Amino acid sequence: MSADSIPVDWDKARTLAYEAGRAATGPAETVPLAGADGRTLAEPLVTLTDLPAFPTSSIDGWAVRGPAPWRPAGRVLAGGTAAPLTADGTCVEIATGAMVPEGAEALIRVEESRRDAAGLVTGTPRDQPEWRLPGDEARRGEELLPAGTPVDPAVLGMAATCGYDTIPVRPQPRAALLVFGDELLTSGPPGTGRVRDSLSPLVPPWLRRYGATVSPAAVRGPVQDTLAAHVAAIRGALAIADVVCTTGGTMNGPVDHLHPALAELGAEYVVNTVAVRPGFPMLLARVPGPDGRYRFLAGLPGNPQSAVIALITLVAPLLAGLHGRDLPPLSTVELATPVPGRGDFTHLALAALDEDRRRATPVGHVGSAMLRGLAGADGFVVVRPDTRSAAGDLVPFHPLPLYPGERP
Repeated sequence: MSADSIPVDWDKARTLAYEAGRAATGPAETVPLAGADGRTLAEPLVTLTDLPAFPTSSIDGWAVRGPAPWRPAGRVLAGGTAAPLTADGTCVEIATGAMVPEGAEALIRVEESRRDAAGLVTGTPRDQPEWRLPGDEARRGEELLPAGTPVDPAVLGMAATCGYDTIPVRPQPRAALLVFGDELLTSGPPGTGRVRDSLSPLVPPWLRRYGATVSPAAVRGPVQDTLAAHVAAIRGALAIADVVCTTGGTMNGPVDHLHPALAELGAEYVVNTVAVRPGFPMLLARVPGPDGRYRFLAGLPGNPQSAVIALITLVAPLLAGLHGRDLPPLSTVELATPVPGRGDFTHLALAALDEDRRRATPVGHVGSAMLRGLAGADGFVVVRPDTRSAAGDLVPFHPLPLYPGERP
């Protein structure tokens, strides 16, 4: 396994990471609706019956048969079943959501009806029917959502409406984080040659927003800067996670042990270095597991902003593939100010969006080691290799991860 590699184009790297994840997607599992939020449909969601399953009143009022006046012959509430209306001149009081009795010819709103001294009902039905017919929303066996659909509260509600108690979903990837670097502090302010570890608080929440589970025990560091410690830590993380992220050590310096550790573990590269700035170098490798399925290791740079760019470049597409979802397309925004290119490399420039999320303004404090700009940004504008972007240009935009189910 050679650590030498020509940097892969940024778009190609995203595709390679996604395809690797998709090829390693686990088998479907069936879970209760209450535990399915944030998962992915493994099979199409089809209706088990017509929706609605029976004629359903849209109003509170009267179900009538024949010409007025009508003699009340009972009441039907939601959840109940009324006897058929078999005689002209009869009606039943009906509640919203109740089953419309067989034989009813019209529904009349209670506020548009009258009762005389004898208790007879009169009124004029509206031109449009006041009930929902079976199949108005969907027919039995109709596909409502395809496999690969992310499960959110609306999907759960739809499944319950169809009558599902459980649904088949893809496994939720498990992730782990290993932080490398003897120079890191885990508490207190930085100083005397040591810097604070900012990636242990940052990376796991974003992994969760991309749909992975990360237990407290799956976050470790700083890992000692020796090859033996790296190999042991990676081996332990691969035993409990499908995706292991490491921070630092992606170069080939005297204390950069990631490449040798991967070689010792029999890993193979999916992507080894990506032509993107900031974020260089990064990597994605896979290691065969004891069950025959691959586990993955994403090597993120140690500089915080570069680590985030590696996260969105390699880990986000990988997790989308493992979930069995489509790779989300990039949106397009208008640049408010120019953004320079980075030669042969793709330039990802932090930017904030305006209120309608159509116009992007680059932010300041965007050095590889800085997080101040990241904290005020919505994502990255994408400037392709050997180009520069001017104010008013339309450019791709990669958003920062949102909370599960949150929409921009």
